[in-house]
Amino acid sequence: MRLPTRLLRRKPDSNKGDFGSILILAGSPEFSGAAVLAAEAALRSGAGLVTLGIPKVLNNAVIKIKPKEVMTLPLPQTKDAHLSAAALGKIKAFIKKAGVLLVGPGLSRNKSTLSLVRNVVRSFDGSLVIDADGLNALAGKPGILKLAAKKAKQVVLTPHPGEMGRLLGLSADAVQRKRLALAGKFASENKVILALKGHRTVVIDWRGNSYINNTGNPGMSTAGSGDVLAGIVAAFLAQGLEGFQAAKYAVYLHGLAGDLAAKEKTQPGMIASDITAHIPQAIKRSS
Repeated sequence: MRLPTRLLRRKPDSNKGDFGSILILAGSPEFSGAAVLAAEAALRSGAGLVTLGIPKVLNNAVIKIKPKEVMTLPLPQTKDAHLSAAALGKIKAFIKKAGVLLVGPGLSRNKSTLSLVRNVVRSFDGSLVIDADGLNALAGKPGILKLAAKKAKQVVLTPHPGEMGRLLGLSADAVQRKRLALAGKFASENKVILALKGHRTVVIDWRGNSYINNTGNPGMSTAGSGDVLAGIVAAFLAQGLEGFQAAKYAVYLHGLAGDLAAKEKTQPGMIASDITAHIPQAIKRSS
């Protein structure tokens, strides 16, 4: 598959602002790496500006492990160092400058954090990507997602079968048995774009557009792989792709980068950062 021209060709007088600004709300004491994986993947996929919104206590630690090009936005935290609902005002002020918001990688299920996620999701009017604990915050709260879809420019969800099951009130096994049908019904009812991860990831939107991916391998079943995909989706939205196209090409490129990583590292030996490292090569293969 060839990537769209707008992702591959840049005018000589381009500047970083031409390729979008992304705010990523992510990370917790247990999962600071998830935030960094998503941010680096977004940059490697062409985003112009990427900022990590993280609990302020994590800032110094994240600065040491993140790419130098990723900026940070230290935010109010709870007593146990998770993002606090009190961060809403600072986030709302910042996202006026960001066209894309990615919510979820490594956030945890802290009650205050989940409350923050719900409030942010229902108020953002740009392009929204919801992953991981961002999705868990919406489980049992279907009205919030419907409000988000009305407010936001577009909403892309990237669940694995377990997260999809929590959204639907089903087991992961039940989701796996009817992947395409359940994904299509959910996307249609909620007016969202859905990338249901797994072997042959399903991408579908509420209009009925669908794509079943054929790249990727079992070596990608490793911690952080989904964070990388979420970062790629956000980057493609930031560069102006429509939601379904952004998810479709992101899933394809993510899988291709994983295939290239497996050739070098082997399937058992590869890790999520190997996928990110092979994104430029995957882009070259898709040019």
